[in-house]
Amino acid sequence: MTAQTAVKPTAMPQTPSLPQAKPEALGLSQVRLQRMSDAFRREIDKGTLPGATVLVARRGQIGWFEALGKQGPAASAPMAHDSIFRIFSMTKPIVSVGIMMLVEDGHFLLSDPVAKFIPEFADQKVGIENNGKLDLVPLKRQMTIQDLLRHTSGITYDHTGNGLVQQMYQQSRLRSRKISNAEHAVMVAGMPLMCQPGAEWNYSRSTDILGRVIEVVSGKSLGAFLTERILAPLQMAETAFHTGEENAGRLAEPFASDPWTGDKVQFFNMLEKPVMESGGGGLLSTTMDYARFSQMLLSGGTLDGNRIIGRKSLELMASDHLGAHVKVDSPLMPAGHGFGLGFAVRTASGMAPFPGSAGQFFWSGMAGTFFFIDPAEDMFVVFMMQGPGQREYTRIMLRDLVYAAVE
Repeated sequence: MTAQTAVKPTAMPQTPSLPQAKPEALGLSQVRLQRMSDAFRREIDKGTLPGATVLVARRGQIGWFEALGKQGPAASAPMAHDSIFRIFSMTKPIVSVGIMMLVEDGHFLLSDPVAKFIPEFADQKVGIENNGKLDLVPLKRQMTIQDLLRHTSGITYDHTGNGLVQQMYQQSRLRSRKISNAEHAVMVAGMPLMCQPGAEWNYSRSTDILGRVIEVVSGKSLGAFLTERILAPLQMAETAFHTGEENAGRLAEPFASDPWTGDKVQFFNMLEKPVMESGGGGLLSTTMDYARFSQMLLSGGTLDGNRIIGRKSLELMASDHLGAHVKVDSPLMPAGHGFGLGFAVRTASGMAPFPGSAGQFFWSGMAGTFFFIDPAEDMFVVFMMQGPGQREYTRIMLRDLVYAAVE
């Protein structure tokens, strides 16, 4: 099935499971993994989140996979192994792998200017705030594909602050799912940058622009390219930009209002086909689908004998590309971490207030989905929920509990 094709339930393709083993056979403590599940059950019982799934794999096999709680606050259906989630920014690593595949195909270089593919980016200016007004200054250098991958493009998000440039984003139609990727890219190109390309790490719509670059270079829609080159080869049968009505009973939903703040929570309709296929946050997926993607990453770019990306290309992606010269001021980047080409990367075993290994790489989604790859421990973890206000708390808690179970 393609990312756009709806099928009848009787013909539903099932994502094949990865091999499974008892936790102890993989150097994991079953007792401690049970404590992890129990901890999340307590959070569910307290009303912190409706439900969650957690999958822990090591040495090429799944040692723990549980579905906890309910699919949504109004659902009588329990959370299931095959529940469908909005993964939001966990779309970014998939699209970033797609870009690197095109680099491997020789279509462009990481150092190529974005304007080579989307000419409107050639005329951008940087917006400097001065007494409540924006002074527009010329670029010192063009934004590159590498800048987009590592979020040093100068592009921003409308929800990461309230500066004058971000206010322009907020007042635009950038969040509309009814504009095309091409229209979105031109709209972003018409906004000032937050800073000079390469100067700062700003989490941003950069990966949406990468999605448009994929369309320009491949001549296909982003969904069609991802399905052909990544999703179908990995048998990620249920990862797409929308799903069919026959899956309405499998959709995970958040509380209508945040249990901690009372703020209204409103996400897009997973059954509605969007015009914009957001490379930065538009995909839906299941826990097992994303586990297959994660195992491919942990295995150096291959799964079931099928190579998706070269080992050295993936090594480049999972390395820090910021160094000491790029300014970083964001809660998304904890101490002891940098950012690669589509992933955050742990650069030190210490400094961060949670366990991990140097070389670990990971990312997460706005609704609370999270994954990490730990090559040093030959381990990956996929966690799925739809609880945006609790995402930072649960990410740290998950790390604490998983690493406590590593023997």
